[in-house]
Amino acid sequence: MALAADDSGADPLASIVEQFGLHIGRAMGWPPMAGRAAGVLILSERALTSAELQEALGAGKGSVSETTRLLKTNGVVERVKEPGSRHFVYRWRDDAWVGCLRHQLESTTRLLHLAESAEEHRAELSAVQRERLGEMLDYYRFLVSQLESLLTEYTARWEARRAQP
Repeated sequence: MALAADDSGADPLASIVEQFGLHIGRAMGWPPMAGRAAGVLILSERALTSAELQEALGAGKGSVSETTRLLKTNGVVERVKEPGSRHFVYRWRDDAWVGCLRHQLESTTRLLHLAESAEEHRAELSAVQRERLGEMLDYYRFLVSQLESLLTEYTARWEARRAQP
């Protein structure tokens, strides 16, 4: 299942994996290895062991462990033990994009809580500091409300697609 790119460009899977490494990794703020791992797992028709991911990515055990942890945290990959198997495997979640959006909402909500916490000290701050923190608070309130709406809407769309025969 080696998906590392070759120099001829003849392997379309390898090309897609490399493109994921460059583009999705950068867009998501992930290292290129995480983007490549996302590409491998999206394209894989079955769950992969850590050793299989290492081989597909041409990466070491530690790098794959760190990468899969990042992808799990971002809500797109899950680590499971399949029935009758001794090994854990990694697979792209069926609801990966719902998970990704949920992760973005959770991260943004944490930043909203930070802004709210800072706002508690408003009286002790200068006018400039109050204004900046007020803008931060307004920004994160807006983002959280929009992400909540997006998550609700996208989850409903995803569930409707899944319910179709």
